[in-house]
Amino acid sequence: MSNVIELNVKQNYTIEYKKGYPLISRDTIANANVLKEEGSIVHLYDQARQFIAKGYYGKQNKGLGWILTYNKNEAIDFQFFKSRIEAAVNARESFYHNTETTAFRVFNGEGDGIGGLTIDYFDGDYLINWYSAGIYTFKAQVIDALDELCNYKAIYEKKRFDTKGQYIDDDDFVKGTRGEFPIIVKENGMNYAVYLNDGAMVGVFLDQRQVRKAIRDKYAKDKNVLNTFSYTGAFSVAAALGGAVQTTNVDLAKRSKSKTIEQFSVNGIDFEQQDIKVMDVFAYFKYAKRKELKFDLVILDPPSFARSKKHTFSTAKDYPALIKDTIAITEKNGIIVASTNNASFGMRKFKGFLDKAFKETNTSYKILEEFSLPADFKVNRSYPQGNYLKVLVVEKK
Repeated sequence: MSNVIELNVKQNYTIEYKKGYPLISRDTIANANVLKEEGSIVHLYDQARQFIAKGYYGKQNKGLGWILTYNKNEAIDFQFFKSRIEAAVNARESFYHNTETTAFRVFNGEGDGIGGLTIDYFDGDYLINWYSAGIYTFKAQVIDALDELCNYKAIYEKKRFDTKGQYIDDDDFVKGTRGEFPIIVKENGMNYAVYLNDGAMVGVFLDQRQVRKAIRDKYAKDKNVLNTFSYTGAFSVAAALGGAVQTTNVDLAKRSKSKTIEQFSVNGIDFEQQDIKVMDVFAYFKYAKRKELKFDLVILDPPSFARSKKHTFSTAKDYPALIKDTIAITEKNGIIVASTNNASFGMRKFKGFLDKAFKETNTSYKILEEFSLPADFKVNRSYPQGNYLKVLVVEKK
């Protein structure tokens, strides 16, 4: 690893960094061209050559790296990683003791003090997500910290980076006893089949835990449910266990059908009583309008960006149109669960998307509930973009 690199913070951003802003980006650094080797330690200085913070260089789609400490004398070594991970593990103590929920986030990037790194727990197994080649250079220190702090069956990893910032698909097993998959984890008493060794996704998004519980406990009973962009049908499992009459699951990915069947099956739900469609969600909206189908509960959780043969979808510009399509097939007094994980805008703008869609369709509505990240997804207060999840439960009047 190269020597420490000195970075000069642009004057307009100095105050932000001194207040705890953790992301190092090209916009905020005057001499970003000096960055060469990912994993290099960097020192940030203000215009008066006063030390601000210490971090590392690691390119990901968000920026050039992350601040790690404001103490110039704190070494970025094993002890550093151990102290941060230990604090995170201790903060999740109640999760470890919850027998009804056996999957949660142990370490949430910059929220726990190390941007570009997350660690999830799945019933005794740990999964590390590396978001840049830079943070991956510290792999040995992170693994050694888990060795000292945690009892585990096995450790797995996802390398979510390459030259294009994509996932690197190779063997995800790191150490321990290699497991048999799927493993069945619990979430508020519901079962989910999880694969830690099979591609970028594991089968369930842990940040939606509270939303699934709300669907099961408050919104699904006696409802006809449409789950769009359904992935493995996790929301539909919650709806079915909450007493839904039927769920319709729509996703373009071919493997979504077998994965959804599996999730229903591990919960003792007859998947043949559910409707599972492999098709473009936007084509399904047209089909539903043509057939005059209506639903009591519609779940929208699209990716931030998606492309099919006929459609390109971006939440930042296309969400209002998606809501308008949804309003058209939602029963009067029906419920829409609208979700996005796009970090580029906040809850206020997201509410604006919904308001625009309802006004343009001359439909009134009421927001019943809203959700952001659960407690195990700790957020840095100086970096609101880190609280990326926005979910609104809306009643169509």
